[in-house]
Amino acid sequence: MEFTEVVRRRRMVRRYDPDRAVPRAVVERCLENAVRAPSAGFSQGWDFLVLTTDEEREGFWNSTTVPGAPVDAWLDGIRAAPVLVLCLSHMDAYLERYAAEDKGWTDRDEARWPVPYWDVDTGMASLLILLTATDEGLGSLFFGVPPERHAAVREAFAIPPSRTIVGVVSLGYAVPGPKSPSLRRHRRTGEEVAHWGRFGVAGDDA
Repeated sequence: MEFTEVVRRRRMVRRYDPDRAVPRAVVERCLENAVRAPSAGFSQGWDFLVLTTDEEREGFWNSTTVPGAPVDAWLDGIRAAPVLVLCLSHMDAYLERYAAEDKGWTDRDEARWPVPYWDVDTGMASLLILLTATDEGLGSLFFGVPPERHAAVREAFAIPPSRTIVGVVSLGYAVPGPKSPSLRRHRRTGEEVAHWGRFGVAGDDA
């Protein structure tokens, strides 16, 4: 599939065929592409926790949902995904890298990072998983874990305190379902979001 077509076809998929497993080789290709993402100082401060068995996935959903909560069609659709990839960032990998001799920030001060690149870079790696999934004929979704549930997820899967749960990618074969009402919103074009030379200057005025 051509790259432009992959980008245009990528969608956030919320309903999956529970009876179609994703081949391990496909999951591995997603991860192999993920680590091609850029990272500041080549710090590569990311890890990916892959959940593929019924027990593993159920452990995740039990950790992130309230027992006895009302049935949610959105959640039920995502729960059918046969693969979940927890995308974890590692701040210390960046602080240590930039304290190295060729960088020299030996104070390891987080204030030097007004933007948390460990989270940004992990997000870019996550996008490569989404794009690879599309190229492989899969559906995928990036979603977050409620803040109050992070501790439970950490405990369930032995995630160390040094890692931050940036988000989760679900993978599987998409099944038809209702379109998200968010799609009624106008997709901003490249022309609309571009500012040329100075904020607020459109391309025609540049």
